[in-house]
Parts: sequence; structure tokens; C-alpha cells
Amino acid sequence: MATFILKAALVSGTLSDNNIGRAQFVRIVAQAQAVITVKNSDGDTLGTTQLYAAGDEITIEKAPGDTISSSANVSATAVAPRS
Repeated sequence: MATFILKAALVSGTLSDNNIGRAQFVRIVAQAQAVITVKNSDGDTLGTTQLYAAGDEITIEKAPGDTISSSANVSATAVAPRS
């Protein structure tokens, strides 16, 4: 299991073009099956992935201006990897 430094407060619910405090690394935990989409500051989709069940998690690296959207409720936190 990776260790992370928490950088901001938790954001929860269905995300809509949220930059999560302009974080570079975001840890997302699904509260239900969810599709996660990352877009750049121009609104172009950079990538999409799916979390299949509640409790599934992913850590995404993104540019500060990139945004994250989800199709269902998730918990998202700005983090920094511990080296």
C-alpha cells in the first residue's frame, strides 16, 4: 500500500469539472460504480476510467488546471506521494 500526504479537505459527491484545489495528485475512492473522466483546461477529455464497486480506489496524476468528473458519488482528496 502506498503512503500519501494529505494536502486538502475531502471533496465528496458526484464531481463535475472539479480541479480538486488545483491538486497534481488526487486519490479517489468510489462510493458506488463510477466512471471517472479527466479533462484539460480547454475541456478536452484526456482520459476515462471506471471504478467498478464501492471501495475501489485510484490515484490520478494531473496538471493543476485539469478537472475531474464522476458519474456517481466518490470521495476525492488532494494528496502528494511520499517518497
